[in-house]
Amino acid sequence: MALHALLQGYRGYADTQALGETLKALQAAGLDQLPLPGSGQTLERFSRLAQVAGHDLRLCKLFEGHTDALAVIAQLRSPLPPEGSIWGMWAAEPPTARVRARRNGHRLLLEGRKAWCSGAAVVSHGLLTAWDEEDRQQLVAVDMGQPGITVTDEGWHAVGMAATGSVDILFAGATAIAVGGPGDYLARPGFWHGGVGIAACWYGAAQRLAEVLREQCNRRPEPHALAHLGAVDSALNSAACVLRASARQIDRTPLADARQLAQQVRASLEDTVEQVMRHVGRAAGAGPFCKDPHFAQLMADLPVYMRQSHAERDLAALGEQVAGEPAGRWQL
Repeated sequence: MALHALLQGYRGYADTQALGETLKALQAAGLDQLPLPGSGQTLERFSRLAQVAGHDLRLCKLFEGHTDALAVIAQLRSPLPPEGSIWGMWAAEPPTARVRARRNGHRLLLEGRKAWCSGAAVVSHGLLTAWDEEDRQQLVAVDMGQPGITVTDEGWHAVGMAATGSVDILFAGATAIAVGGPGDYLARPGFWHGGVGIAACWYGAAQRLAEVLREQCNRRPEPHALAHLGAVDSALNSAACVLRASARQIDRTPLADARQLAQQVRASLEDTVEQVMRHVGRAAGAGPFCKDPHFAQLMADLPVYMRQSHAERDLAALGEQVAGEPAGRWQL
């Protein structure tokens, strides 16, 4: 209820600074303290992520990164984050941008470029993947207020999700601390739980788009629009069932390898969201695209946010796992 009250009304968020101010307000109110994945309340975590996504996907991108960073720190038993800190979570590894971490006593020195760092200009700390002297991936935590860090305006020319400011960061001798050991970031079960959480964000945005169509059909029950609404309801109902079942499975077996589960959920939710966008767009017509700023922003942002999915590459990875399994996996 507190989260709902703080997010009442669409605000527009002109830029990254505006998103950062709202993220700080959420943190100050304690609304960033989500249940950890696998804690027995995973569905509550997914529900809150979806709620923020339905309000604004750009804010959700920063909120999801911050709350994911807090979960990772807890899962890897790292020291508690400083009180009042706001975190970015940056783990993209494109071939043209890599950060090296060199041991310097109890700390690490960072050198290199990190790409797609959402909210870099407004967070106090960053949790990012780097590569150690033995070329092993190492998660590190860094205070963004120190010398040796340059938040650029490079690498982000998006229209949808533009205000997230997902720019490149340059590191030149900045100090950091290791979080977990080499390879721990990807090896922990929570990595795949976080992937399901992102699908919950997609769902939250699709759910809000569907409400626009539902309200339109309630005012003016035109037959073709009602058919689109029926299709949307069917798709969202199925997606909700998938998310609820995945939350139960994560809570039931929190230490199990959740890779296949996450890939299944993300594939299902991506398909659902694409259906919702198509049906809502066709039924609603040009009106909300041109006159409803909340609707228009979600429609612009959602396709960009969903590209955290790797589409056919992810489907192929799922298919590779399934191909060698015995017959009968889809029986009721």
